[in-house]
Amino acid sequence: MKYPIKSLLACSVIGAAINLNAQTVTVDPSTLTLGYMNVFNVGGPGLGAAGEGANQFGSTWGVADLTSSFAGSTLTLGPNQIGDPNNYWYTPTGQAGAVGNKIMDANLYNESTGVYTGQTLTFSGDVLSSTLLNVGNVNAIGNGWTSIAFIKDFAPDYSSSVVSSTPIVNGVFNISLATINDPTRHIQYGFETIGPDVWATDVGLFGTIVVSPVPEPMTLSLAGLGGAAALALLRRRK
Repeated sequence: MKYPIKSLLACSVIGAAINLNAQTVTVDPSTLTLGYMNVFNVGGPGLGAAGEGANQFGSTWGVADLTSSFAGSTLTLGPNQIGDPNNYWYTPTGQAGAVGNKIMDANLYNESTGVYTGQTLTFSGDVLSSTLLNVGNVNAIGNGWTSIAFIKDFAPDYSSSVVSSTPIVNGVFNISLATINDPTRHIQYGFETIGPDVWATDVGLFGTIVVSPVPEPMTLSLAGLGGAAALALLRRRK
């Protein structure tokens, strides 16, 4: 018995819906191109998880200034370096062994508006090493650094957001977020690393995070998925 044409079309529609409502992204130097830094005082009232006190400022920074770098498709994240020796940044001044006077909240990310809205977005990566998380900067506040992978779904005016995140540890991570179906919302994914600033000659003492991409899973084309489902149904009807 032949399977009805409209049923074949229904299978194709189902296949299209499955593909259109799920997207997977990974570590990629061509997409993780934006940088933003929030700067906090060290200590004081209302301490955050990394020992941050009062907010000082936030602004767009270059990716290399975060500090982060790509070698091919492999990403390395490290403690932030400030080349200014002023005692605003270091005690007593910028030099080997100086104490970092600021907590740096470095964000390396991709942002799009309307592209991933109304879908389940998955962000994945393979953490090859995470020694940064295991070493405390005892010269500063003793809390070392924290680093997460995140997906953030922002309101059109950035006044609020829905977030999915995970701490970075060795091995593969996969985080997902079902984004709100509003084409004016902004979707970000990437990495956030928080901890004290470090004089350039001391950076090697405090470790790094090294992350490589995870190959995106093979997906069937819309027509192929629908066709495969239809063929399976046809076989059952023979």
